[in-house]
Amino acid sequence: MQATSPQERRELLLDLIGRGHGTSQQSLVDALAERGVEVTQATLSRDLKGLGAVKGPGGYQVLGQAGDPLGKALAEWLVSARPAQNMVVLRTPPGGASPLAVVLDREAPAEVLGTIAGDDTIFVVTPDVGSAETLAGKFMRFVSGSQS
Repeated sequence: MQATSPQERRELLLDLIGRGHGTSQQSLVDALAERGVEVTQATLSRDLKGLGAVKGPGGYQVLGQAGDPLGKALAEWLVSARPAQNMVVLRTPPGGASPLAVVLDREAPAEVLGTIAGDDTIFVVTPDVGSAETLAGKFMRFVSGSQS
């Protein structure tokens, strides 16, 4: 299949990522080439950014395509959530902070003023102590599996 437009190329990328070909940018370049689509690393980077793809421990993923993107990301990446003054400290597996923070920034609940992400830790800033405690409780429901 020869994808001629950026939209067609991005649709092919979504399919490739969904099938597990997105372990690295080079693996995606190779998978595209096998399908007759030659791209530069710069073009691929722009396409991944345009798709909202993030790289986690298992490779590239496009989070939040449908449904509840924040709930899905929390269920996938969150290990713990603890309030600390007007912040919530989120812990993820190694490499999980960035993908979760991206979705948090895009789908931020009203209590979220901003995020700072490292490798496995995210600081979520809230307006006050009460908001931090409420938000930590909401997030922990995704860890325990009781998403009610």
